[in-house]
Amino acid sequence: MPVRHQLPRETMAPPVPRIHAPALQYFDAVRRAGSIREAARRLNIASSAVNRQILKLEEELGAPLFDRLPAGLRLTPAGEVLAGHVVTVLRDLERAASELDALRGLGAGHVEIIAPEGACHRLLPAALRALHAGFPGLSFGAGIAGAAEIPRRLAEGEAHLALAFEVRRQAELREIAAVRLRLGAVMRADAPLAGRQSVTLAECQEQAPLILPKANFANRDQLHPLFAEARLRARAAFEAGSVELMRQMVAAGLGIAFLTPIGIEAALEAGELVHVPLRHRGGPVLSRFGLYARAGTALPVAAGAAAAQIAALLRGHAPGEL
Repeated sequence: MPVRHQLPRETMAPPVPRIHAPALQYFDAVRRAGSIREAARRLNIASSAVNRQILKLEEELGAPLFDRLPAGLRLTPAGEVLAGHVVTVLRDLERAASELDALRGLGAGHVEIIAPEGACHRLLPAALRALHAGFPGLSFGAGIAGAAEIPRRLAEGEAHLALAFEVRRQAELREIAAVRLRLGAVMRADAPLAGRQSVTLAECQEQAPLILPKANFANRDQLHPLFAEARLRARAAFEAGSVELMRQMVAAGLGIAFLTPIGIEAALEAGELVHVPLRHRGGPVLSRFGLYARAGTALPVAAGAAAAQIAALLRGHAPGEL
């Protein structure tokens, strides 16, 4: 059980103090919103005030920061450079504010986490439950995104932490903790291959239609090279972009899907489905699932506490057990 800290029951973090020029905060709001009007709405100030600060910033820097397009605003190369600086500055300011709160004994703070859909079925709720028990003064936001979106959104400062599969090494990200999970064939308990210790892609293809992941799944990039190496054509009767949809398709008898146990834990425990590890060239197929933060900036106190709890949850399970 997590240690229960004596923190007050605030539900929202206090606002980050405006130590830096408002223009930087307005620029960041416009970058996130994609329009001056939407940024002004979120900031609860007049659009003209936001526009004035952006124009002033562009004049001081001597370069346009946004391309004005019919569909909205898009960062220019100069804007991209400034965005990298602003995200670092604001995250450091947030961390400082969080540490000041901790020194005052307020225990307030807010943590944003982004994760793939499958992690939101059991893993992330379990982590949030433990965090709320240990730190009742903190508030949390959880978002769902596809495999390609998660690293980008974390690097751009949209979240403090991210859970993700198969993240390639990037200078903008740092790995806090990771576990290797078995990628397996998910099938009904009455399927012909359900009693096997492991299966190959060829055996699955011979027995049932295949349900393959869409591009928003990280293991899509894992599977297609395996088909090529096995000299098989990836013939998918179905493609799906959701773990829950894949679970329901398999349960309906439509075929075999390929997943880690994350996201289908309840169906496996109930005996509705079975997860048979994939075998390729004599060995298991493993998928790396990790917890990540933005590189180059220290985490705020609240986010650091959340990272430690989630990392412990990951490290406390052997591969394939999550």
